Amino acid sequence: MDFLSQTYTALRGPTGAPQSATETISRLSDRLSPATLLSDRRASVLALKGLTRDWKAEVGERALSGLLEVLYNDAEVDADIGKAVLETLNLLCDVEDNAEIGYKHSDAVLATEKTIHTLFTLLADNTFYVRFATLQFLSTLLQNRRQVVQGYFLTASSGPTSVVSVLEDQREIIRNEAISVVQALVASSPDIQKILAFQGAFEKLFNTIRQEGGVEGGAVAHEALACVDTLLRFNSSNQSYFRETGIPPMLCSLLQFPPNITPQQPPPQDFALQFWDDQKLSNASYAVAIIGMLLGSKGGSEQESAAFTRFLLELALASNAPTPLKSQALHLLPPNINYPLSELVVTPYMPVPETNGEEWDRLEPSSALDALVELAIHGEYNGLYDDKKLKDGLELRAGAASVFENFVRKDEIKEAIVKAMVPDDGSAPPPTTLLQALASPHNSPSAGITSTHLASILFAHLIRLSPQAKATARLIIPRLAPLLEQDAGGSFFVPADGPPPTVQPEPPAEDDDDPQTLLQILNENLSLAFLSRSHANNSDRESREWERLIVGYLTLLSQWLWDDPVAVREFLNAGGLGVLVEPINHITDAESLVPCLCAFLLGVCYEFNREPGEITRHTIHSILHRLGIDALVGCVSRLREDDRFKAVGPDAVVYPYPPTSHIQSAGAAATASKEAEGEIWFDWAFVDFWKSNYYTVQRGFSMEPDQLSSSSVQSAETSMLIASLRETVRKQADEITALQAQLKQASSGSDEVTALKTQVTSLTSQLETAEEKRKDVEKEHEDLLVLLDEISSKRSRDKETMKTAGLEVSDDEADDDDDDDGDE
Repeated sequence: MDFLSQTYTALRGPTGAPQSATETISRLSDRLSPATLLSDRRASVLALKGLTRDWKAEVGERALSGLLEVLYNDAEVDADIGKAVLETLNLLCDVEDNAEIGYKHSDAVLATEKTIHTLFTLLADNTFYVRFATLQFLSTLLQNRRQVVQGYFLTASSGPTSVVSVLEDQREIIRNEAISVVQALVASSPDIQKILAFQGAFEKLFNTIRQEGGVEGGAVAHEALACVDTLLRFNSSNQSYFRETGIPPMLCSLLQFPPNITPQQPPPQDFALQFWDDQKLSNASYAVAIIGMLLGSKGGSEQESAAFTRFLLELALASNAPTPLKSQALHLLPPNINYPLSELVVTPYMPVPETNGEEWDRLEPSSALDALVELAIHGEYNGLYDDKKLKDGLELRAGAASVFENFVRKDEIKEAIVKAMVPDDGSAPPPTTLLQALASPHNSPSAGITSTHLASILFAHLIRLSPQAKATARLIIPRLAPLLEQDAGGSFFVPADGPPPTVQPEPPAEDDDDPQTLLQILNENLSLAFLSRSHANNSDRESREWERLIVGYLTLLSQWLWDDPVAVREFLNAGGLGVLVEPINHITDAESLVPCLCAFLLGVCYEFNREPGEITRHTIHSILHRLGIDALVGCVSRLREDDRFKAVGPDAVVYPYPPTSHIQSAGAAATASKEAEGEIWFDWAFVDFWKSNYYTVQRGFSMEPDQLSSSSVQSAETSMLIASLRETVRKQADEITALQAQLKQASSGSDEVTALKTQVTSLTSQLETAEEKRKDVEKEHEDLLVLLDEISSKRSRDKETMKTAGLEVSDDEADDDDDDDGDE
C-alpha cells in the first residue's frame, strides 16, 4: 500500500490534475536525487521502469543520469532498488525494439568506466535478483558495445575474481547466464582470455560440464564447451596452461574413451556404440574440436599426441558416431601424421539391417590403414547407405582420402604399398581393396563408380612425384577376385562370429595373350567408359556418372604419365592416343570438362614421349596440327572456368548435387541442406598439380618433334626446386641488404662512441707522458741523493785529514761528524 501511495503521489500533480508522460517522467527523475528518501527513490525507479516500455526515449533523455547515480549509490545498499534500476537500465539499452535508441543509451552508460566497474562489484552480491539482473545488463552491454566493455574490464580490479566466482554459483539460472557473459566477454580478446584462464575459468567450466552429464548434457554443457573452445582457440598461452591443468585427458573421457588406454588394448564397447541425438552431436563436436586444436598446436607431449590421434582414428573408423562427427575427426588429424596406421588394430561395427541402428554386428579386427582405405573406397559401413550419395557421406570418404594422402607423403611408404601389389616370384598377391576397385570394369553407372573414382585418387597419391613408385606400378598385373556383385564389400568386412565367405578360385583361362598390366587395364576401362557414355538411352544423371568415372581415369593417368616416358610409351602402344583425340574433336559448350582433360593428357603424352616406339613425337605432332595448336591451348585453359574445378579447395572437395543455383525456394534449400547429395570430381592434389604444370603442357604444343621438349632439361620437380632455391636466394639477399642498412645506421650512430674512444686515447697518451715525467723526476732525485752522499763522504774525509794535520775543527763540524757516524 505504501508503494501504491507513493507512486500515486509522484504521478499526480500539485492539485491532483492528470499529467502528460513527459511531465511525469520529469517529476520522477527529480525524485531520484540523493536528497530524497530511499523509499521515494525506489518508488520512482519502479515507476520509470514501467514507463520505459512505452516511453524509452523520453525516460532515457530525462532520467538516465539519475538512474546511473542510483546504481552507483544505492544498488549495493538496497537489493530491491538495485534489482529495479538494473532492470530499467537493461530495458533502456535493449536494441530489440529500437536499435538506434538502444545504442544511444548504451553509449551514454559506457561514457565512463564507472558503470562497468560498479557492475562487476555488484556481482559479488549474493542476492539472487541483483546478481541475475547484473549479468543480464552486462550481457546486453556486451552485445551492443563489446570492445568498450572489454576495455573497461581490463581496468576493473574486482572484474576477473567476480566473474570467475559467478561460474560456480549453485543456482543454475545464474550459472548459465554467467557462462553466456563469459563467452561474450572473452571473444576476440586474448588478454581477457589469459586473465580468466589463470583465475581458474577452465576448472569452473569443466565442473559445470561434469555436473550436466558431459556430452550427454543439454544446452548448458554446450555453452560451457563453447566457452572453453573460445578461451583456447588462437591463444597459445592458454593452450600451454590448459595442458598443465591436467584437464585434457578428460576430453576423451567425455566420449567414454579411456585416456590411458595402451595401444594393445581395444577401446570399450561403451565408446564404440552409443546413442546419439542432435544435442549430443553438437556437444561432442566441440569436444572433438578442442582435441583437434590441442593436437595441431605446439607444446603437446608425444604421449598426449598419440592418445588424441588414436581417439580420433577410433572415433572415425570403429564407432557408430554420426557421419559429420567422423568427418570432423578425420579432418582434425595432423597433416604430418606419423602414427603407425598399419600397426593399430581397430574393430569396426556394422548396423544390422532393419533395426533402426539399435543392433550392431562386430566385424573382424583390421589395421587402421586397411579400414581407412575401405572407408574411402566403399564408404561408411561398407557402402550400406552409399546408394543415396549423401554429401555427408562423401565428405567422410574425402576426409579418409586426405588422411591417406598425408600418411603416404614419404617415398618409402609409397614404394612399400605399391610393391605389395606386384607379383612376387611368379605368384600374384591377393587382390587388395584399392586394386580391386581401381581395375574392375563397370557395366552400369552404379555406386561403384564413386569407389573407382576414389580408388584412382588414392592410387594417384601413391605415385605422384615418385619415379620409383611409378616404375614399380608399371609392373602391377591385377588378378581381380570374382565378385557376385560389382560393388561388393571390402576384404575385412565380415562378422566376427563366423569365418569369411570362401570364394573358390577359378581355373586360369587358357589365353595366349600376356596378362595385362594395370596401365593397360586403365586404358581399356577408359575406352569402355567413353563407349558407355555415348549410349543414346542414358539419362542425364547416368551420363553424368559416366563422365565422373572418365574424369577419375584421366586425372590419374595425367599424374602417372607426367615425367614417365616408359609409361607414356606403354599407354600409347595400348591405343591411348585414339581414346584422347576423339573427345577433343567433339567439344561443346555444354560438355567441355572431359575434352579439356583429354587435351591436357594429350599434351603430357607429347611432352614426355621420348622412348622409341610405334607412335613417335612426329605422329602426335601431326595430330596436334590437325586439331589446331591454338584450339588445344584454349581447351586446356578452359578447364579453369568449370565450376566443378573452381569449387575445389584444400578442405572443399565435395561438389553439391544439384548445384545450389538450381534451388529456388527457401523451403527447398532447407530440405536440400538436410538431405543434400554431392559428387566428387577432383581432389585438391590434382588441382594443384594441374595449376603447376598446365603452362608447360601449353608451351609444349608449339614445340617441333625434333626440338628438345620444354621439360626434358629439367623435370617439374627440378623446376619447383630451382624456383624455391631462387626464392630463398632472393630472400637471403633482401636480408643481407637489410642487415647492411642496419650496420650502416649503427655505424652512423656510433660517432659519440668514436669521440669517446678518441678522448680515452688522448687521456691515455697524457697519462703516459706524465708517467714518463714522473720517472725522470725520480731519476733526477736519485742522482741528487747520490751526489749529496758523495759530498758528505768527501767532507768527512776532509775533516779527518784536518784532524790528522792538527788543524782545528769547530764543534759544529765535530757534531756533524758524530751525527754522520751515528747515521752510518
